[in-house]
Amino acid sequence: MKDLYPFTGQFLDRDGLRYHYLDEGSGEPVVMLHGNPTWSFYYRNLVQALSGSYRTIVPDHIGCGLSDKPGDDRYDYTLKSRVDDLERLLDHLGINSRITLVVHDWGGMIGMAFASRHPERIRRLVVLNTGAFHLPQSKSFPLALRICRDSALNTLLVRGLNLFSGVASFIGCKRRPMNSRLRRAYRAPYNTWENRIATLRFVQDIPLRPGDKAYDIVSDVQNGLQHFRKLPMLICWGELDFVFDRHFLAEWRQHFPEAEVHSFPDCGHYILEDAAEEVIPLIKGFLVRTENI
Repeated sequence: MKDLYPFTGQFLDRDGLRYHYLDEGSGEPVVMLHGNPTWSFYYRNLVQALSGSYRTIVPDHIGCGLSDKPGDDRYDYTLKSRVDDLERLLDHLGINSRITLVVHDWGGMIGMAFASRHPERIRRLVVLNTGAFHLPQSKSFPLALRICRDSALNTLLVRGLNLFSGVASFIGCKRRPMNSRLRRAYRAPYNTWENRIATLRFVQDIPLRPGDKAYDIVSDVQNGLQHFRKLPMLICWGELDFVFDRHFLAEWRQHFPEAEVHSFPDCGHYILEDAAEEVIPLIKGFLVRTENI
């Protein structure tokens, strides 16, 4: 897999856990945050495209990718922990200003929660099929997620059968379905019951009602989104995403009416796979155009 992922990662000791991240290139920081059930592999092509001009930082959340995958006795698999981890990493690297955030899936909520803690550090935002707010009122919570979140069978399905990561690798791309080698690469970190803990805990941490662990954080982030309205923002969106669909895109447009939006009717959730040849140049061009803003 070295030809697909030609990086030498680094590790931060996170209270005895190895927190893996990529740190490629030099220049202003571009911090890329993945979601569930992906890992830093999702951003490999974007890192290669940008690291000649920028310092690209791409962590693997604890339980994901090449980071350690501890049990619940050693790590609290919650949104707050994810934001704490990111904060610790960027403080460790001395990255405290002029940050461009690139966010996808859960990375949107993690990234914008970090941004809400440190709004003065954020310079630009690149949004890829994600959310930073509660489930839009116009959208029902998808049945497949409901089963993985709340069903008595969720542990068997997600940790036993690898259903979440496995199915995502088939349905995440619509224009250009992944070949078997790419599917294996996405699933590689989640190869045992123990190593699939984060894929389940992420789904279980989706906040739907007051009292859910992440609910108040999401509410605070949503209520503070107006503070970022003046920042340059690029949105690239796969319209055939069954979770982050047109309802989520409409919510982003409502919060950020001045954002530059590129929507792809024939693409799915993994927009950096489905439309890499279009989206990566769009991101590069956006960074260049907003260099002096």
